[in-house]
Amino acid sequence: QVQLVESGGGLVQPGGSLRLTCAASGFTFSTYAMSWYRQAPGKERELVANSYIDGRTYYPISVLGRFTISRDNAKNTVYLQMNNLKPEDTAVYYCRAIGGATYWGKGTLVTVSL
Repeated sequence: QVQLVESGGGLVQPGGSLRLTCAASGFTFSTYAMSWYRQAPGKERELVANSYIDGRTYYPISVLGRFTISRDNAKNTVYLQMNNLKPEDTAVYYCRAIGGATYWGKGTLVTVSL
């Protein structure tokens, strides 16, 4: 059974940091590109980071220089380090795996507020 389980969300003040974790199981993790998406209330889900199987990464301009995606294929885990968080980063953050199929986690809530 495929599972993607996100953790690490919470409440943080502007300028603070959080590290999200996505633990994967049930598929060959190293052969899948891994991504983080987010969805804010009333908005569409948007990509925040990609980790390709060849080691490349991609970030949209909105998070470039603040967010870092990394993966540990030995632990079947992908991380999202988020620094200098802003109120507009408030959203539910989702992990996605794409390869032979596409899988999504259930999300973890990040709230950036005083």
